[in-house]
Amino acid sequence: MQKIIAQEFTGQNAWDALDIEHIRDATVRLHWTDAPYKWHVNDGPEVFAVLDGKVDMHVRQEGREEVLRLQPGDIFHAEVGVEHVAHPDGQARVLVIEQAGSV
Repeated sequence: MQKIIAQEFTGQNAWDALDIEHIRDATVRLHWTDAPYKWHVNDGPEVFAVLDGKVDMHVRQEGREEVLRLQPGDIFHAEVGVEHVAHPDGQARVLVIEQAGSV
């Protein structure tokens, strides 16, 4: 048993993660960041839940780019094949559940 206080987690570098659990072929990780990630497409679906801070999720589909503003409590679900990149507005803490080994 473990209590994790997301607001207290800070990494050394952007997108550092606390590995919370590995469930079958998926990982549950708490990420801290203060910088954008990179454009990518996951190997499987991704669930991205903002716990602290704000994140602009840029999504490319069918030749168009859309920006979704995510605030604490908001969840972004990326299906396989959805190209996306997260841009935090300052510091953010995000819970990510995705296929183990995904980008």
